[in-house]
Amino acid sequence: MSQENLGGTLPKRALVLLNARARSGSDGSAASALDVLRQAGMRLLDPEPGERPFREIIREYAGQADLVVLGGGDGTLRASAAALMEAGLPLGILPLGTANDLARTLTIPTDVTAAAAVIAADHRRAVDLGEVNGQLFFNVASIGFSADLARSLTAAAKKRWGKLGYAIAAFKLLRQSRPFSVEIEHDGVTERVRTVQISVGNGRFYGGGMAVAANAAPDDGLLDVYSLEVEHWWELVALAPSLRFGTQGRWKKVRTFQTTALSLSTRRPHDVNADGDLASSTPASFRIHRKALSVFVPGRQSA
Repeated sequence: MSQENLGGTLPKRALVLLNARARSGSDGSAASALDVLRQAGMRLLDPEPGERPFREIIREYAGQADLVVLGGGDGTLRASAAALMEAGLPLGILPLGTANDLARTLTIPTDVTAAAAVIAADHRRAVDLGEVNGQLFFNVASIGFSADLARSLTAAAKKRWGKLGYAIAAFKLLRQSRPFSVEIEHDGVTERVRTVQISVGNGRFYGGGMAVAANAAPDDGLLDVYSLEVEHWWELVALAPSLRFGTQGRWKKVRTFQTTALSLSTRRPHDVNADGDLASSTPASFRIHRKALSVFVPGRQSA
């Protein structure tokens, strides 16, 4: 774990960008969170985003701000990752999304007022970023069942049903899941497998609280990989508790390893789901960016 507390050097100019479409973004809690930041002595830069992507605004304000505060879910964070890394500004997270898996990994409170207090306390942790086909991600990128789930769960369903939406969509897709062939290349080794899902993790949590590995950490410089090489849909049901705790590697039909880079090839293109959004397709090349971004986190946390 890499963490720093800069004490009296708390940045004062905060670029604040809130995703109005995020699940928790319209209940008034964001306003109280911003009050916490003001009371901490910050001057808030609050441009009207309109239809502009957050990444464009971050690049525009990079020289005028000392930190960026993003209010939204994992998709909002992922879409802004490249601009944040380019700007070199620390990131404050107000978890206004459905799953909020990065906040969960970093033990940032889901209550946005409490999350704002974390930003004001100025404890920072340098975290890694994963990359797949040029697209950055914080948590996990997957092919197979998880990508099919992301494709079936619309933004409207996420906002209306929240985590229940994941469960409903997963149940509908479960019995349709079939193994497919994948060639995995990593560390000078080529493995050919039949799988229903391969997940590549930078952080620990994804999909609303599932764990890619029990010991996965967002700052260890490693990608945690697992492949679910089961043959029947009911085996996925049996695996579900292990997927929640990151212990799926104990199963004989689950392949796991750690690496810094890998590639996945399939006979036909398969979508890649990165942090809940469809970001690319196979063939897919993955790598890690070590200590790419500084994030405000609770003090004295353990990775």
